[in-house]
This record gives sequence, C-alpha cells and structure tokens, in this order.
Amino acid sequence: MIENDETLMVKAAWLYHVGGLNQAEAAERLGLTRARVNRLLADALEEGVVSITVDRQLAGMVPVEEELRRRYGLRFCQATPALDLKPAGREETDRAGLSATQKVAFRAVGLLAANHLRAHLARDEPSTVGLGWGRTVEQMTLHLAGVSAPGARFISLMGSLTANSAFNPFELVYTLAKRTGGEGYFLPVPFIADTLEDRQVLLSQRSVTKAMAIAEEATLCMISVGELEENSLLRRQGMLSKADVASLRAAGAIGDTNGIFFDESGWPVDHELNRRTIAVSFDTLRHLDVVLMVASPEKTRAAAALLSSGLVKGLIIDGDAALQLLAKPG
Repeated sequence: MIENDETLMVKAAWLYHVGGLNQAEAAERLGLTRARVNRLLADALEEGVVSITVDRQLAGMVPVEEELRRRYGLRFCQATPALDLKPAGREETDRAGLSATQKVAFRAVGLLAANHLRAHLARDEPSTVGLGWGRTVEQMTLHLAGVSAPGARFISLMGSLTANSAFNPFELVYTLAKRTGGEGYFLPVPFIADTLEDRQVLLSQRSVTKAMAIAEEATLCMISVGELEENSLLRRQGMLSKADVASLRAAGAIGDTNGIFFDESGWPVDHELNRRTIAVSFDTLRHLDVVLMVASPEKTRAAAALLSSGLVKGLIIDGDAALQLLAKPG
C-alpha cells in the first residue's frame, strides 16, 4: 500500500516524539531518507499534528506576568520566556514581512494561545469562540491539535472577505472548525465597505445579522493587535493605502484590532474608515471575555494603548515584548 504524506507525517512524528527513535532510526523504519523524515517532522509541527508543551513557570517570567496583570487589571497574563530576540529591522524578512526571530515569537505566542483555547473548549459548557485575524491567530490555529469539540462554534469578529492569505478570518474559522469538529461561522462581507451606505446595506442582510448575533454571544474572543506603520500587515496586504495610513495617523490612530483603529488611549478614532469597517464593536467586546495575543516587541505601543482601555481581560505575550511593555510608564 502506498502511503500518503499525511500518514507518513503522523508515523514519523509518532516514532520520533513518542517512540524515542532518532531521525536516522525513524527513516530506516519507514524506508525513507533522513532528509525526508526531517521534512515530515517539520511539517508535523507547522501543521499542528504535534503539539508541544513547555513549562513556562520555570522561565522566571511569573513576576513580570503578575505586574502586567496588576497594572492593566487583567484576569490573567501569560508570557513566553524572554529569548532576547533581535529587532526585526536587523534581519531579512519573508513575503509576510516576518524575520526569523519574529517567527519564533509568533509561534511561541501561538502555542500558549492554543493551550488556553484548548482548556476553554474542554469545559463542560457550550463554547462560542470569536476570532480576530492575522499571523498570531493563525499560529494559534496551527498549534491546536488533538482537540475534539463538536459542540463548539467559531465565529469571525470582522468582515471575512479580506486578503487572499492563510490568516484571513474565513480561513482561520474554517481551520478551527475542521480540526475540532465544531461549527464555523463568518461575516460574509468585506473587511471595509466601500461607502457608509454599502455598510448599512450589508449589515441588514440576514446572514450578517445572524453572524453578528452569534459573535455577541461569544464565551471567548481571541484577538491580536496591529501597529499602524508602513510595513504593517494591513498595508502589506493592500487593505490600506499610503494615504489611508497618513490620514489615520492625523486622526490620532496608532494601531488596530479587528480592523478598528484606535488612539493612545485605546479608543476608536473618529475616522471614515472606522465608520465603514464591519466588525464587532468595542462596546460589544467590552462585555466579552477578550484575550489579546501580542507577538514581537514592535507591537508594544499599540498593545499598551489597547490594554489601557479596559477592553482586554487576558494577555498572552512573548517574553521580550512583555519586558518592553513593563518598562513603559504605567
């Protein structure tokens, strides 16, 4: 019988991580080259077939977590170890704009976030999980393996017809629903409507009102934060023009979450783009269990603003960003 790549990937992961074989031994057992086994093991991690757990309590970050929790009035704060990552500007970046060290931060935060989501889904209560978008949320979905939650619902918190990328809301919802056996819902509308009139028409559609109603019942919301810079994800994906960035800055915006742009105090700015954005509002999110994921120190300014607003109930952050956030006046 000729085995497909997925079956070989699972077998290689089992032999290596559970069976204790090294790569050469696993390759011999499977009749493959060592290079092929190495690639299969890398794919198993990337696709969430293998889930890794590291005892973060030993990393010495507990005092930092507690101080951030106290400063921002959070229910909890979890930080990865501080890995002394180099600033992104000193390294080459990939097509998604990430340096090698930034990828480490995104994956580490994604792992912690997946563990938090796994615990939430394991509760003996109905779960409705609201999802933001972006590379951090994508990493969370990739690290969620071996979870069965057929009664769970996953819903996007913003318009899902965004960039054609692996981390847009539709793909993230679809991936989590597929991996858990749950149900996936999304807002079948653009991220930003062309006009205010278009937004009103779209919001009046039955499918949109139903999705919004589900989002407002979320038992957990997992979101990330973006910085309003020329190299930001929104800019790279072509969802914002250079003129848009300039006018948003003129209005006081420094960052965004779920496509809603906010100022230094973490409140939405008065700008046409905010009025055309189709997303669950800050007023609604304020009454939900919102967990913010922050990966890389470059996002601490925007993260500090959003945390100061009182919108966020929990924080999952990489260690280097946590230390930088703690160093800010609070």
